[in-house]
Amino acid sequence: MKPFVPARFQVPSTLETAEFRLRMLSVHDVVKDFDAVLTSVDHLRSVWPGGTWPLGLTLEQNLIDLGWHQKEFQTRRSFAYTVVSLAEDIVKGCVYIDPTHKKGYDAEVYLWARASELEGGLEERLYAAVRSWIERAWPFEHVAFPGRSIEWSAWTELEDA
Repeated sequence: MKPFVPARFQVPSTLETAEFRLRMLSVHDVVKDFDAVLTSVDHLRSVWPGGTWPLGLTLEQNLIDLGWHQKEFQTRRSFAYTVVSLAEDIVKGCVYIDPTHKKGYDAEVYLWARASELEGGLEERLYAAVRSWIERAWPFEHVAFPGRSIEWSAWTELEDA
C-alpha cells in the first residue's frame, strides 16, 4: 500500500494565523472539542450531508474518536487538526486531511468552524488559510475539498481509483 505522505515529508505541526492555530487533535482536547461539536450539531450535519454524526455523541465516544484521530496522525495515515484560539481556551473547529480513493485526487480535506463563529466568517477564512497551506506546505498535487471546491453530488459520483 502506498503511504499517504512520503516517508521523508515533515508533517507540519501547526498552522498559525493572527486569529487561530491549527495543531494535532488529541485526547487532551476532548472537553473543548466536545463543546464545539455539541454547540454546532446542525452546522456539522450540513457540512457532511447524509451522515448521522454527531447525533448521539457522548463524551466517551468523542474521547475514542479523538484517540483514533491522534493515532492516525502519529502513524501518518491521516491528519486531524484542531482549530483553537491563540490562547487555546476554545476550540473553533477542525480540519481533516485524509487519503482518498477517488480517481484524479491524492487527498481530500474537510473542515468546519464552530457555529458561533460562522456569522463572523471564520469558516471562509479557515478554508482560505487551509487551501493556501495545503498548496505550499503539503506534497499533494490534486486535493479535493468536498462540499467546497467540488459539489457533494459531483464528489460522490466520481469514479474510485
